[in-house]
Amino acid sequence: MTAFKSDFLRTLSERGFIHQTSDDAGLDELFRNETVTAYIGFDPTAPSLHAGGLIQIMMLHWMQKTGHRPVALMGGGTGMIGDPSFKDEARKLMTPETIAENIAGIKKVFANYLTFGDGPQDALMVNNADWLLGINYLEFLRDVGRHFSVNRMLSFDSVKLRLDREQSLSFLEFNYMILQAYDYVELNRRLGCRLQMGGSDQWGNIVNGIDLGHRMGTPQLYALTSPLLTTSSGAKMGKSADGAVWLNPDMLGAYDFWQYWRNTEDADVERFLKLYTTMPLDEVARLAALQGAELNEAKKVLATEVTAMLHGRDAADEAAETARKTFEEGALAQTLPTIEVERSALEEGVGVLSLFVTAGLAASNGEARRHVKGGAVRLNDQPVSDDRQAVTLDNLTEEGVVKLSLGKKKHVLLRPV
Repeated sequence: MTAFKSDFLRTLSERGFIHQTSDDAGLDELFRNETVTAYIGFDPTAPSLHAGGLIQIMMLHWMQKTGHRPVALMGGGTGMIGDPSFKDEARKLMTPETIAENIAGIKKVFANYLTFGDGPQDALMVNNADWLLGINYLEFLRDVGRHFSVNRMLSFDSVKLRLDREQSLSFLEFNYMILQAYDYVELNRRLGCRLQMGGSDQWGNIVNGIDLGHRMGTPQLYALTSPLLTTSSGAKMGKSADGAVWLNPDMLGAYDFWQYWRNTEDADVERFLKLYTTMPLDEVARLAALQGAELNEAKKVLATEVTAMLHGRDAADEAAETARKTFEEGALAQTLPTIEVERSALEEGVGVLSLFVTAGLAASNGEARRHVKGGAVRLNDQPVSDDRQAVTLDNLTEEGVVKLSLGKKKHVLLRPV
């Protein structure tokens, strides 16, 4: 491990963010002597980022915290093509209206991690549609395209893997890496960006931008990538059994977000505390050293700290308290996720299987039936053994709700309206 002298790179190195850089010494010297502007690109493929993108957001957060200027680049232009990197097939093309809606949703997340403004260290959010949509194609081919070797582009893993599998790679997608490289040059010209960061799968694209910058007369540009993260069991970060772990609160509430981190595997606790919280490293080491049942306390701290950064301290504390009452006291916490069902439907009776699908605790009646047979389904904390059981108004608790539970950790309240 390189012994970095700049605060930013030393912090990233100590906390496990760095997979590779284009020039350790040169980049370290730049951060020691200048207020550096660096950026990370984000694809607007959905109206929210998910937890898999948090590592990139945290890199921008630490950059600002150590006195530098982070830039979040929204791919409003490149999003019209789609990044083909390591994908088995072309992305579905999005309309400009969908892209704009997705960017508006994604913007909401960044305000929790970055301070935006016009100062030398204030974060910026820019959209590459601002310069890509107005490109004159012939001039672009002449001024930019001539600097690219198709032979070299074919050697990049992101392209080579597709071709080796004999899977189609369209000319539209093949242009993506040229546009991304041009983004780097344009951001250097407009904002003085000297560093592009991203996941390790973006290494070839970032290096392409450095090479294009060199050919087009920019100052020396740099690359820094983070490791592509999976959990210790090999699961992809940002995915849960119920789907994507979204960062926007209107797509996933604070309680469910807290639960995702509370369920972290034992072997990942220290790594995730370093990457996803700003806790001092000595406190991280203390928590990571806990053994057995005590390690659950470290997981609760992890869940609360990560949730506090995104949803705010009050929401994080409320989620932690809801979990404590639900799991440790067996109480019916009113802040559990809640669904509403027509009172008239409950008067007639609603099948327990369909309710579990409606509550998002099962993807289908068949899956819910398997959970019943496996003994994982509970109604008001009582096991359900009959998959034909109907839920009626008679099942309401004193609080006027029905508690649906899948296993020990997933609970939803049903409230008649």
